[in-house]
Formats: sequence, C-alpha cells, structure tokens
Amino acid sequence: MRNTLVRRTVLTASAVSLALLATACGSDKKDDTKADAKPSGASSSAPAAAAKGKTDAELSALLLTKDELTDHLVVAVPKDEVAIGEAAKGDKAECRPVVRTQGTATVGTAAGVARMKAVAKPKAGANPEDTAAAGFKALAGTRTSVTLASYEGKGAEEAFAAVKSAATACAGGFTLTMEGEDTKIDKVVSSAATGGDEAIALTLEAAVEGNKVTTETVIVRKGNVLATHTASALGVAEKPTAIVAAQVKKLG
Repeated sequence: MRNTLVRRTVLTASAVSLALLATACGSDKKDDTKADAKPSGASSSAPAAAAKGKTDAELSALLLTKDELTDHLVVAVPKDEVAIGEAAKGDKAECRPVVRTQGTATVGTAAGVARMKAVAKPKAGANPEDTAAAGFKALAGTRTSVTLASYEGKGAEEAFAAVKSAATACAGGFTLTMEGEDTKIDKVVSSAATGGDEAIALTLEAAVEGNKVTTETVIVRKGNVLATHTASALGVAEKPTAIVAAQVKKLG
C-alpha cells in the first residue's frame, strides 16, 4: 500500500513540476473552507473581539505573488487537494487542529480563505534541458503551501490557541488518515517562531519504508488572520523561513 504522506507529496510535487515546465503561475482565489472546531484558550483583547473577517478576495490580494517571490514558482492549490486536506483525520480528537494545518484546511470557522503553493524554480537563463531537469528535481525538493484564513471576532486567536494546545497534546504522535490510508506520525515537535502577533513552528516526523519524512509548518497570527505555511518533501523538508518572512511582511 502506498504511504499517505508519500502519495500526497508526489501528487503535490507533480502538479508543481508540470506547472514549472509549462511556466504557469497564479494564485488561488476561491475554495472557501471552514472547520467545525471551536477551540478555546485565546486571549481576550477588545480589538480582536470587534474584528471583522476578510473575504476570500481580500485575502487573495495579501498572498505572495510570483513578483514578490521571484526565485519560486507560485501556483494555485487545486480544489481536489483542498478536499483531501479537509477530509483528513487523526485517531486522536485532540490532534485535529494539527491535522488541519497539514492539508491547507482551516482551523476553526474562517470568514475567508486564500491559498497558494511555491517551489524553487530554475535560475534565469537556463536552457530548456536544464528547465526540464529542474522540474523533475522538484519532485524530490521542498514545496511550501500557504493558507491565509481570516476570522470574525476572536476566531484567529482561538484557532492559534487550538493549534498550540494540540501540538502539546500530540507531541507523542498520532495516526493520520488521508485518502483512506493511515500514516503513523511518530512525534510532533513544537518550537517558538517569530512574526506577527504570535507564532509557532511544528515539525511532524514519520518513518516511511525506513526513511525519515518530515513536514515543517509555521503558523503566524497577525490580527484576525492566521497564516499557515507548510513545507513538505519526499524526505526531510526544509524550513520555509524565507517564504514565512515575506508573507508575514506582506500582511503588514
């Protein structure tokens, strides 16, 4: 049976690689997705309580573009890929917020959502053969998805608190079910991150056919917007440091 994490990564990489070969680019404008979780434990600041959520269109305008990430190809997240993330489950209810961060789904009830993903592209001036090789190389490289979700009131604070609590509760691991296949996540390592009003970094580790596989996720809250950056690869993913910094800067 093909492992869930490998299959998802290959599908994502293939889509980006094909786009790279065709030099396509764009950003996601739709896919309004909402979760059913109502997390608790957020702070109680008055400004957040009065916050009005941004629409899909407003968030799309805040996503990084190919002009702002010139060394990456920026493409939309396909609707079927969003659906796979929405349907993903964990064997422990307390791990649901962490599961949501792995599939471009939202945590809590979002008022608006926008998504994109990025992969490093060949250097300028590369010949067609080099461009094709770089496209196939992307299959084994790190790809980063960015999900911006906006919330009414204190929803963003609550969603962030839910992820933080879930990371602690699920540090010892859990079983992820995606597309009907189970993957044992050995551990969830959380660490401090910088940017926005509050931020956290998560590393999920698993063993696939004896090989270490990781995803690196950084969740940043800026006002009533939650920005989730998830980097994945066929093996050990690189941290999405540059993309996180650029995206947070654009959020203002």
